[in-house]
Amino acid sequence: MNQAKAQLNDYRQSPRKVRIVADLLRGKKVEEALNILTFIPKRAGLPLKKLIASAYANAGKTGDLIIKEIKVDTGPTLYRRRPRSRGMANSIRKRTSHISVVLASKK
Repeated sequence: MNQAKAQLNDYRQSPRKVRIVADLLRGKKVEEALNILTFIPKRAGLPLKKLIASAYANAGKTGDLIIKEIKVDTGPTLYRRRPRSRGMANSIRKRTSHISVVLASKK
């Protein structure tokens, strides 16, 4: 079975938001997934499109490939502080994502 992989580490968007887009693509053909990502009104659309195109190029653009696995994991969190009244501070968590894609030939 022909497989191709690609991954994107430390993407600066929360995994929860990226998973919304990734769930739409799981199990679809590569051409169909790229078409969906062209018109989806979410910020995660363009990086996912580039990632799937990269995995497709790694496969050598051969045959009918489907998205076998697309995984969005939590990356490192950047902690920041926001000043509040009376000398206090609230923490801000800037979350990141690790995204991995596995393409496989359709059987």
